[in-house]
Amino acid sequence: MEEKKFDINSIIGFILIFAILIWMLYQNKTEFEQKQAQTAQTESPIAKEKTPSSSVPENSVQSEQSTDIIQEEEVKENTVTTIENDVLSISVQSKGADLVEVRLKSYEDYKGKPLYLVNGDNSKLGLDFTTNSGLNYSSKRQFFTTRLSQKSGSQIITLTDSIGQGQYVQFEYELPATGYMMKFSVRSQGMSAIVDGNKSTDLTWEHKGIRQAKSISYENRYTRLTYQHEGDKISKLSQTGEDDESSSEVHWLSFRQHFFSAILIPEQSLNNVKFYSNDLVQNEDVDSLFTKKYKAIMPLSLSGGEIGKSFEWYYGPTDNTILKSFDKNLERSIPFGWGIFGWINRALFIPLFGFLSGMFPYGIAIIVMTILVRLVLSPVLYKSYLSQAKMKILRPELNDINAQYKDNAMKRQQETMALYRKAGVNPMSGCVPALIQLPVFYALFMFFPTAFDLRQKSFLWADDLSSYDSIYELPFRIPFYGDHVSLFPILASIAIFFYMKMTTGQQTMAQPTQEGMPDMAKMMKVMIYLSPIFMMIFFNNYASGLSLYYFVSNLITIGIMLIIKNVILDEEKIHAQIQENKKTPKAQNRFQRKMTEIMEQAEKQRNARK
Repeated sequence: MEEKKFDINSIIGFILIFAILIWMLYQNKTEFEQKQAQTAQTESPIAKEKTPSSSVPENSVQSEQSTDIIQEEEVKENTVTTIENDVLSISVQSKGADLVEVRLKSYEDYKGKPLYLVNGDNSKLGLDFTTNSGLNYSSKRQFFTTRLSQKSGSQIITLTDSIGQGQYVQFEYELPATGYMMKFSVRSQGMSAIVDGNKSTDLTWEHKGIRQAKSISYENRYTRLTYQHEGDKISKLSQTGEDDESSSEVHWLSFRQHFFSAILIPEQSLNNVKFYSNDLVQNEDVDSLFTKKYKAIMPLSLSGGEIGKSFEWYYGPTDNTILKSFDKNLERSIPFGWGIFGWINRALFIPLFGFLSGMFPYGIAIIVMTILVRLVLSPVLYKSYLSQAKMKILRPELNDINAQYKDNAMKRQQETMALYRKAGVNPMSGCVPALIQLPVFYALFMFFPTAFDLRQKSFLWADDLSSYDSIYELPFRIPFYGDHVSLFPILASIAIFFYMKMTTGQQTMAQPTQEGMPDMAKMMKVMIYLSPIFMMIFFNNYASGLSLYYFVSNLITIGIMLIIKNVILDEEKIHAQIQENKKTPKAQNRFQRKMTEIMEQAEKQRNARK
């Protein structure tokens, strides 16, 4: 309980209110005293009298004529009420009017057991406010009267906490006949006389993500608090450690647990919301039960002195198709990448993979999509390889220039650029294709770990394409590697070794040797061996679907390069074309002329200083 500081007038007022309360206690000794005995151990409870269920005001939602009352009981002990539809089963307890179980009926966890997003006390919801007398109300401490009803195919749990005659706090959970989205509301009646409107009325939601995957470190990497605010802005709390933020005009907040999410959507945007996130996975060697702990404190504005807020509450898969169907930008909580990378995934790879997976098994769909991507990028690969071939042909002349002007870097650069211009060769043309491929590379790197369709889908020896494909469990844990051996990362590393050996060898032959520079050939040779090792270690705990993509992609790239080298490109023809270009050198563009002028001026100044 927060510490209260009173001036002298507040103390006098408090004494008077306390005296009135003592008189009321004396006049109402029956059920009122029993309730006081139950809450005597709690912190500053509000003195209240439980009214019978039948005395709940007729203007509450449940009293509408279209609602059929199934069950109604006054709760003096904690009881649990369960409702379910085709995909969800939820249970609400009377103490605190809080969810104690949310089970997704169509899914299982990594052990094959029922999948719970809420189970026990990993999720807590509470309403807190301060009365005019300075007493603190917390719904978490109260026992609510439970009413179960149905309306228009929806099942409704209404929980009412009667504070006094005509005064109550009410929580309501409404589950439709189908789907993952339920309705939730919190309202009050007759509270304007006792609630201090100048002080905050907070709805607090705390949630700990339950582990659902084999690799908790990998799952935790994609577990994150995300929210939309101020129009269509999307913000996220840190993936690691502790983090907190505050924001206004919050349209929704998502407690994402990699492939499953709990998303709260207010009917009207909330202001001054405080968010907290704490990473619970401090040691990967410990078999942790939870990944991250989230918390959101949402101040609720009063209307006419009363609480009245409605929400939609999503418990379900972090699936792009399902989230997009609600038309609330919820799919943007999925980390498909920022900027152009996310756009490529949403506009290209998600629809493409959805189409292919509808025709083929998921592993085959990954292979087919990889083949299509590499074929589309093959002209870019051809352009890069052609540039390397031209540089290889010019290498003897470039070596002569380097030897002739080894003591004059400026002159050496001028002659090199002149040779490139005469031969019609652009040394940067080999870099541009690589840059073009980077957005595709990164987009796919983000796509496969977040593709919900891959979850628990098997292919060959991999029993789950969204997790690692272990072929051998180690009796110990290797730092940075793990306690198992995954095969797809090994195959991908072997493929990338041969790919780098081909491309690095070609680049080394194309690069001219220059004095005073490190031996690039030796550095590249080292990278040929180090890069595959790093990849094998890094991807050992990643989704096997991603490693399968890299393995197939590198195999296809090697095949395309062999075809380009042995079938398409003819170095003799390229050499003849370069010699022909030298006879009629390409005119300089504006930028090249400017660079030439600058270099000539610098050369003149250098000669003048000598």
